[in-house]
Amino acid sequence: MDYKDTLLMPKTEFPMRGNLPKREPEIQEKWKELNIYEKVQEHTKGRPLFVLHDGPPYANGDLHMGHALNKTLKDFIVRYKSMTGFNAPYVPGWDTHGLPIEQALTNKGVKRKEMSVAEFRKLCEEYAYQQVDNQREAFKRLGVRGDWENPYITLKPEYEAQQIKVFGEMAKKGYIYKGMKPVYWSPSSESALAEAEIEYKDIKSPSIYVAFEVKDGKGVLEANTKIIIWTTTPWTIPANLGIAVNPEIDYVVVSVNNEKYVIAKALLETVSEVLEWESPEIVQTVTGKELEYVVAKHPLYDRDSLVILGDHVTTESGTGCVHTAPGHGEDDFLVGKKYGLDVLCPVDDKGVLTSEAPGFEGLFYDKANKPITEKLEEAGALLKLNFFTHSYPHDWRTKKPVIFRATAQWFASIDKFREELLQAIKEVKWVPTWGETRLFNMVRDRGDWCISRQRAWGVPIPVFYGENGDPIITDETIEHISNLFREHGSNIWFEREAKDLLPEGFTHPSSPNGEFTKETDIMDVWFDSGSSHQGVLVERDDLQRPADLYLEGSDQYRGWFNSSLTTSVAVSGQAPYKGVLSHGFVLDGEGRKMSKSLGNVILPGKVVNQLGADIIRLWVASVDYQADVRVSDAILKQVSEVYRKIRNTFRFLLGNLSDFDPATDKVRYEDLREVDQFMLVKLNNLIKQVRNAYEGYEYSTIYHNVNNFCTLDLSSFYLDFAKDVLYIEAKDNEERRAMQTVLYECLTALTKLLTPILPHTADEVWGYIPGIEEVSVQLTNMPEYVEIPNAKELELKWENFLKLRDDVLKALEEARNEKVIGKSLTAKITVYVNDEMKQLLDSISENMKQLFIVSGFEVGGAIADAPENAVKLEHAAIVVEKAEGETCERCWIVTTEIGKDENHPTLCQRCASVVKESYENVQ
Repeated sequence: MDYKDTLLMPKTEFPMRGNLPKREPEIQEKWKELNIYEKVQEHTKGRPLFVLHDGPPYANGDLHMGHALNKTLKDFIVRYKSMTGFNAPYVPGWDTHGLPIEQALTNKGVKRKEMSVAEFRKLCEEYAYQQVDNQREAFKRLGVRGDWENPYITLKPEYEAQQIKVFGEMAKKGYIYKGMKPVYWSPSSESALAEAEIEYKDIKSPSIYVAFEVKDGKGVLEANTKIIIWTTTPWTIPANLGIAVNPEIDYVVVSVNNEKYVIAKALLETVSEVLEWESPEIVQTVTGKELEYVVAKHPLYDRDSLVILGDHVTTESGTGCVHTAPGHGEDDFLVGKKYGLDVLCPVDDKGVLTSEAPGFEGLFYDKANKPITEKLEEAGALLKLNFFTHSYPHDWRTKKPVIFRATAQWFASIDKFREELLQAIKEVKWVPTWGETRLFNMVRDRGDWCISRQRAWGVPIPVFYGENGDPIITDETIEHISNLFREHGSNIWFEREAKDLLPEGFTHPSSPNGEFTKETDIMDVWFDSGSSHQGVLVERDDLQRPADLYLEGSDQYRGWFNSSLTTSVAVSGQAPYKGVLSHGFVLDGEGRKMSKSLGNVILPGKVVNQLGADIIRLWVASVDYQADVRVSDAILKQVSEVYRKIRNTFRFLLGNLSDFDPATDKVRYEDLREVDQFMLVKLNNLIKQVRNAYEGYEYSTIYHNVNNFCTLDLSSFYLDFAKDVLYIEAKDNEERRAMQTVLYECLTALTKLLTPILPHTADEVWGYIPGIEEVSVQLTNMPEYVEIPNAKELELKWENFLKLRDDVLKALEEARNEKVIGKSLTAKITVYVNDEMKQLLDSISENMKQLFIVSGFEVGGAIADAPENAVKLEHAAIVVEKAEGETCERCWIVTTEIGKDENHPTLCQRCASVVKESYENVQ
């Protein structure tokens, strides 16, 4: 007889290797056949709603690791909620309007100026849908579960119709207005930008000190005294109309080289150093208030420059006398408005100086810096020219510098409901908590929102103009346009004349002849996505406003979190979200931003093809995502190793349950041995820890706790000694069935606990578990934490035992290194312990040799009685020696009882008995 045939070794079809790139698509195909999203929604129907509202990624280009991080985190939450008593729909979305798509078509050779706006927009729409399809497949490949067949897309007619209603409601409340004021202007995009579309980069700029000669000192300053300003934008000098001073600051008139100059007293030393003045003499001190209405001459033109007062003037840098061009700065505009200064803006849409800047017309603003500086020098007004590097605003799409430029734009007035916005922020739960402060400060300090863009691809601003130029926005026009867009899409705005877009028979006092024109600007794309609470949460029957959670990258405090809050509070009086969770950016392994030039870009599509989506998902679970996170091939390799350990744990558990029927073979908790009960207590603790971590969105805690449970509690302890029972004892042996019960509970609980993170692997495992009824683990609930009466006592007792076991393992390792023994089963150990540990050992009824995986065990006495050759460790002194006897061919125990059964001369008595029983059962 071959005794190995009687070993109950793992028998399972569950593959050792995951081969995820091949297996995952097969699993996803089964999900598709099962219609898993609808199945889950059906399964959770009637439960309380939990709505995680998807912030729409932009529909252009391949997915990057930031996309993978974001969508995977969302999937963790939605999957977990659907397994814990909630109905958690997930409607993915896409942001589809804006400049990048226009640029992409231009790069493909589309000649926009050779076609109508409506024709060009059709091409934009087709391109956007192609990008949506590409990205949708990539997200699905990551295992993200959602309503992929019915996503929300910002170009869809029903979405645009709701967006028009948001605009109309804000206009009705007086929050929308058109005005001439400086805004961020992108010459590269030829459009106004909002703060959310600005990023900062270092650039090198000229730094000039310019003297403005006093023309009328109003009895305070002598004629020919010169006021010194400092600026880093020489190109704005042609637009200068004033000089701002602070009314509370002291200013001095200093005499230098027979000239008299005015600067802030606090800056005299700094300016003297820059201008290389030696011993400037103070001849007069005045307050800023006294300088009000002094008139200076413009250094280049026959034009006055009025001295005005402004609280924005400080002594942190410059001269304390601020060059003021109301057409090129917000502070300049506001203070100039007070004094009736014109809003002069001699720069066109492309950033080129116009005829309002005589001598420099036709020059790109940046190229104009040098000739303007040269002209100032010729005029004797330039006192100093330096260059310095500083942070400067850039267009986040084109990556090129922006300017402040006064144009007529549509704005949302934040001032009119700022307090409501700030109050709404306080009522939201923020994770991390600093998110509240960040958004609160942004809203507190932000100016009005410029919502108009001079582009073609976007939702039109639904405004008509009367014959006298007055804008027309009424309930009737808004409702009509909204309905038109819902039926035809927003392209109809560009296909029809104004009269054909208005309600039939529409009249208005501003157009006695019934002639109207329409606005040609489109809305800021942040208004598009920021209206999703209306276009999605209100529009769809399966969702609700406010959503329970918004989850995006930390850049969205100035983006989607902000625009959504603004539009939602404006129309509904409350925030669109009950909670906001944010994550950091994805960097390379060295903490650098990923870029093609550095060659450090890792694409999720490539990782999926090489390692599998579950590896990306496990990586997401492993990182502290609320800060910036790192990813590299080496990091993914480490994650793959953890995945391998988890998978091997599943494989072992499944393999040892191949003959286990939970309906008939499960052992009651009360009938288990203490060590088995202890493992169920450990499992119960894990369930509590993991459930709490899911609730707190702390996925790295789950990653570490599950990994520790698999490697330490199971693999290194329980499963290690369990083999001597599972493989050796008879099929229905009580101890074996008890251990299988523990294995079954661990397997089902672990599978469910890991379903949100490793859905492919979890569903694969689920298909092999004996006695299950549900077709997918996704249709089950999370395991519950239960109160086990003797849990604390068990933990205390067996954790103390494990301390002794650790000492024994160290002693065995030392003996192995010294060639005293080979494998641990060739050893006999004698332990010398204190009274407390002796009592502990006496109270354990389990087989000590089995627990320590040795062939001989005895307690030798107190630690003080230990012989010289004992290994003295923290909890015991231990003697390790070679066990006497021969090795059993079946269980590998070394014993003197080999061959006592003459029918089985190479087996120990236990194995001989099991083999005999197994043979008889077969017969």
